[in-house]
Amino acid sequence: MMRVRPEWIDFNGHLNMAYYNVLFDTSVDQAYELLGFGPDYQKTGCTTYVAEFHVCYVRELHENDEVFVTLQILDHDAKRFHTYQELYHADGWLAATAEGLTLHVDQSGPRVAEMPPHIRANLGRMAEDHAKLPRPERAGRSIGIRRRKAG
Repeated sequence: MMRVRPEWIDFNGHLNMAYYNVLFDTSVDQAYELLGFGPDYQKTGCTTYVAEFHVCYVRELHENDEVFVTLQILDHDAKRFHTYQELYHADGWLAATAEGLTLHVDQSGPRVAEMPPHIRANLGRMAEDHAKLPRPERAGRSIGIRRRKAG
């Protein structure tokens, strides 16, 4: 569980949009540890960079709300992985969703590079487990203004 901090509240009285990203980003630490991207991974000269990240704000969060985040691997290859996250209030209602594309990066370039075999294997096992879950309805959404046809 994480808690919405008072300094994260905006002038509208709810969680500022930037801090939804903080909650999503902070929450992946446990999954990253399972994959092999723990705190010491940077010593290998490699890391991960988020290339794209989309957030949908579903319901407002307020000061001191307790929250938790789920993570689902949607797809992966040797250099990238596609994730979907849901941010829930402790009472069980959905506050926001996020979808991201993360790159494995050799920092000497920096350049996108293949993940080591042990991490690819861990990612493959996690993705196989997550493939049993239904595909999230909000995954793959795009942004745009829908126009009605005249007539």
